[in-house]
Amino acid sequence: MTARRRYITTTIPYVNARPHLGFALELVQADTLARHHRHRGDQVRLLSGTDDNSLKNVLAAEAAGVDVQSFVDRNADAFAALRDPLALSLDDFIRTSSDPRHRVGVERLWRRSAEAGDLYRKEYEGLYCVGCEQFYTAAELVDGRCPEHGTEPQPVAEENWFFRLSRYTDRLHQLVSSGDLRIEPAARRNEVLALIESGLHDFSVSRSHSRARGWGIPVPGDPSQVVYVWWDALGNYVTSLGYGTGDTAYDRWWAADGRRVHLVGKGVVRFHAVYWPAILLSAGLPLPTDILVHDYLTVDGRKISKSGGTTVDPAALAAAYGTDAVRWWLLRDVPRVGDADFTPDRLTARADADFAGGLGNLVHRIATMVHRYRGGAVPSSDAAPAVGAARLVDVCRQAPGLVDAALADFDFRRATRAVWSIVEEANRCIDATRPWELARAERQGDSASAQRLDTVLATLVTACRVLADELCPFIPDAASRITEQLTPVEGILPAARPLFPRDRLL
Repeated sequence: MTARRRYITTTIPYVNARPHLGFALELVQADTLARHHRHRGDQVRLLSGTDDNSLKNVLAAEAAGVDVQSFVDRNADAFAALRDPLALSLDDFIRTSSDPRHRVGVERLWRRSAEAGDLYRKEYEGLYCVGCEQFYTAAELVDGRCPEHGTEPQPVAEENWFFRLSRYTDRLHQLVSSGDLRIEPAARRNEVLALIESGLHDFSVSRSHSRARGWGIPVPGDPSQVVYVWWDALGNYVTSLGYGTGDTAYDRWWAADGRRVHLVGKGVVRFHAVYWPAILLSAGLPLPTDILVHDYLTVDGRKISKSGGTTVDPAALAAAYGTDAVRWWLLRDVPRVGDADFTPDRLTARADADFAGGLGNLVHRIATMVHRYRGGAVPSSDAAPAVGAARLVDVCRQAPGLVDAALADFDFRRATRAVWSIVEEANRCIDATRPWELARAERQGDSASAQRLDTVLATLVTACRVLADELCPFIPDAASRITEQLTPVEGILPAARPLFPRDRLL
């Protein structure tokens, strides 16, 4: 059977400041999906990167008194450096200001849309939020302020290039309503349909060279204008594959059969589910197949935001509490729908309960019993599961399918619950079978108890191996330690040792 292809992408964040935990959520979600599908035998490409060509970045550099390129380089490096603290299995990382693949691809997209008759120039006056890099109508504002950033947009009047978004209203509605362009959760799909049904208007896709401070990609054939940052940024999903350069990666991951999956935050759904598909339709290119939308992380009820002043450094968090703890909280506690409020206490409470008191304790107990009762050699047993262990066998058999179904629904919480059911059932199995009593009866000459102890220990070790296998996409470092703990060396398990040193969780 031919492996399925999955091209999984995160958004690319502005680099007006260093990364925060809100974007780490998206990175970890995308990485978990990528690892899961690789584990199931799919061909996977995982992309992230940075959006360097934004006026927001220019203004931040000016405020810091640093030249723009140096400022952008420094912050982009901080995003790229999240690979190790978050255990990311990225296949590619694109920077829009410096990657040689990007500009040529953006220019190609622009020319294709121009050839389709979808670009025209006109005078425009509107209210512009620099934080969103977006024009708003007065009706879209909340008490005169941007609904996303709470700031008053700036009045702007200039001549720009416009894109004929209105031309694609019916086609976009059909794609979203039919599910050909899948948007999850359903509430976000309904939000997009409502936006389309309210009427789509052509939008500005360039900025004057002077207002952009000369930063960005010049409009092909019109150096007085710079390509609008969202047109520029959205293009990364194909420019990173060499679109416009003849690279075969584009043919393999975008033009061929397979899933093209975008993970995005709820604040940028419009751009990914309306603007981007319309641009692709105009250019005659395939569309994404899935747009998976997460809500926000908050601190004291306020969205974690670089510009908003509520920020949590994910690299520092991982250094303090461990990569496993950070990834696990993001996947185990953040709901599929609704914002999640972060505190270090919540992270440590989850890690203490699930790692020290749950997973770590379970694996340590089982390894210790194998050493104590069988000299470290895992028994082999072809017997039927012992009384009290049959349910554990069933849970291990069912868990992979439950994980598959949950992740197909973009529900990480449900997926982690499915994995955790193995931990819970293994502990119940130990309580029900009481291996220490079987060992006592064996020492008194009871051969039936000896055989039953073999079966129980073999079942428990097998369950923990299944557990490590299913945990691998979620907390790969911990999963590898479990596998190592339960892999015999010359027939004997390594000495039992703590999986999670408690000094990292206090």
